[in-house]
Amino acid sequence: MVRALGIDPGTKSFDLVVIEGPKVVHEHSIETIEVAKNPEVLINAIESIGDVDIIVGPSGYGTPVVCNEDIIDAERFAIEILLLSSKEDISEGVKRGELGMAVYDALTKVVKYLWKSKYRVCYIPSVILLPTVPLHRKINRIDMGTADKLAVTALAIYDESRRLGIRYDETKFILVELGFGYNAVIAVDGGKVVDGYGGTLTRMGFLTIGAIDAEIVVAGRSWKRSDVFYGGVSTLCNEYSLERALERASIDELCNAGFTSMIESIEHHVRGMLASVKDPHEIILSGRLSRIPKIYDDLRKRLSDVAPIVRIRGLDGARLSKEAAQGYAMLGEGIAGGYFKDLVKIMEIMMAKGTTLSWVYHPRVMELRRKLEQTCMKVIKRKEVCKLSN
Repeated sequence: MVRALGIDPGTKSFDLVVIEGPKVVHEHSIETIEVAKNPEVLINAIESIGDVDIIVGPSGYGTPVVCNEDIIDAERFAIEILLLSSKEDISEGVKRGELGMAVYDALTKVVKYLWKSKYRVCYIPSVILLPTVPLHRKINRIDMGTADKLAVTALAIYDESRRLGIRYDETKFILVELGFGYNAVIAVDGGKVVDGYGGTLTRMGFLTIGAIDAEIVVAGRSWKRSDVFYGGVSTLCNEYSLERALERASIDELCNAGFTSMIESIEHHVRGMLASVKDPHEIILSGRLSRIPKIYDDLRKRLSDVAPIVRIRGLDGARLSKEAAQGYAMLGEGIAGGYFKDLVKIMEIMMAKGTTLSWVYHPRVMELRRKLEQTCMKVIKRKEVCKLSN
């Protein structure tokens, strides 16, 4: 039996999940701020788990399936491919005391550690890299759902299949993932991801501003990598704590409007997804915010006419780990030929190609697109995964 470890680098916590077949046998959660302060905490947690057959490492914005033996330069792979960033961006952000950039720094160190280890470590795609998403939906898009959102989608496919007693290729739903930092709305039809709005394409998350009016971009003139962590509900409420922000919403009009904007944008995206997946069986809710009764009830009232609303169920044995970490472990277990190999096959995970900038055509970004492809060719041995076949 394949023993697989998934590592989810969440905005609020890093979760580690070990599965054997469809059952969770070990899970551990570490506050993200602790990992940012000292990456050794995460490394020690990985080492304490013992022998595993495969690890799916934190995959950020995603990559075609790439394993340790494919990587030439782990630092550049982590910073430029997985994080779409630069050493300068991360260094400057850490100096400014920004948690998001400290997490990027910690994640880079963990990827380098895993590269030097004797473990079999692989990294997984984001939604846009999948061949199951039609070309016309990818144009001038990057964040159709990061790797962690794709991992949650894998869990959701398994969940609906098990709950409704249907095959993977019969699943058909819209996933709403509500994380501490970012949200996502992803469409699945026939067990395949066919469309998605990631955290920076939905209108607003708890931390992030989400999709930005191009006029705001022009007015802002100069933007930093860390700017994606600001402008959301948290900024409007002036509260980093979700619990305190919810309390403040009852007395603060702007804070309350932020929550309303976030929930209404989810409704817009779900209804818009009906153009990509007709008559979904369900709308599946996942993520930290979906477990808050007020948010769950509001979404149920807004969307129950579209399809039945259900909460995602975790794998058997899961107690504290987030859905994304379980999904990471599932995909790793399937890549290694275990219980979930048919799920990996139906989702066409191994067929992912290109970079996350491969479908951006705006002249402002074309040079960066070329540079990212060149970086991919330099830091990954299997050059064929860096280029599109078309």
